[in-house]
Amino acid sequence: MGNLAACRDVVIWAVDLKKGMELGPWASCIDRLATTPDEARALLADAVKILEARAALLAERGQRVWEPSPDLPALVIIIDEYAELADDAPDAIRHADSVARRGRAVAVNLVAATQRPTQKAMGQGAVRSQMDVRISFRVRERKDVDLILGQGMLAAGWHAHTLNAPGKFLIAAAEHDTPKRARAYLVTDQAVEATANHYADFRPRLDAVSQRAAEENLYPDRTVVSPDADTMSTDVADAPDAMLWVALVLAPEEGTTVPDLMTATGMSRPWIYLRLRDLAGQGRVIQVSHGRWRAIADDTA
Repeated sequence: MGNLAACRDVVIWAVDLKKGMELGPWASCIDRLATTPDEARALLADAVKILEARAALLAERGQRVWEPSPDLPALVIIIDEYAELADDAPDAIRHADSVARRGRAVAVNLVAATQRPTQKAMGQGAVRSQMDVRISFRVRERKDVDLILGQGMLAAGWHAHTLNAPGKFLIAAAEHDTPKRARAYLVTDQAVEATANHYADFRPRLDAVSQRAAEENLYPDRTVVSPDADTMSTDVADAPDAMLWVALVLAPEEGTTVPDLMTATGMSRPWIYLRLRDLAGQGRVIQVSHGRWRAIADDTA
């Protein structure tokens, strides 16, 4: 996440079914964060729409590869606890399979992590077979080595079950074809906050073709909520949530910026982004463009 956040040619989407507990601190650098099975299902379905739209554009131009740039960024989808996704949203795995099979040429890529690499979660579909880069931290059972790194890797000397210190790992990839131990460094909560705050204002937005594809039928069933006290939840009715809601209701058609919302509420950037994601999930606010939000207008008023 730290390296991706610094890339100005990468848009980050993420799935964190722990209600955003793991990836929430990076919310200011994540263009879209799914924290429920339904949101994860919708996010991955939209990723398929994007890869199909990009493929159509490349075909029209006579090109075969999407070259990422700040104007035409890659889309990287991070899925934390992939095994939980397989359990709680099995139909979302179908979309993940599609992205794994077809996303590489159009720069739509998956990064899947799990602490529970079961055969059910990792051994079915296209996702595992398309994983060209595999990283294994310490596992408890020898059989998990082949499950994660590939058939025959245990016998070939990839002994992830013997890793003996926090952060030690093995990486199997085209340029890493021998079992050589490495060690990751610790990223503290303070480092995450500092990094996310530093890069939040430099994150790219999706290109127009991808954005249109993702927004197709984006809000077909949402109920418009007017900003009166009777329709506000008890959470929104309490400050500083109330100040956030008022700022969003009074925002112009083009939306208001996150720094303006920080000024209005006196709260931090991560807090603002987490509240915006919650309100967007309730169908109460919309992200008009990169970094600009407003409440959904009541057209019946």
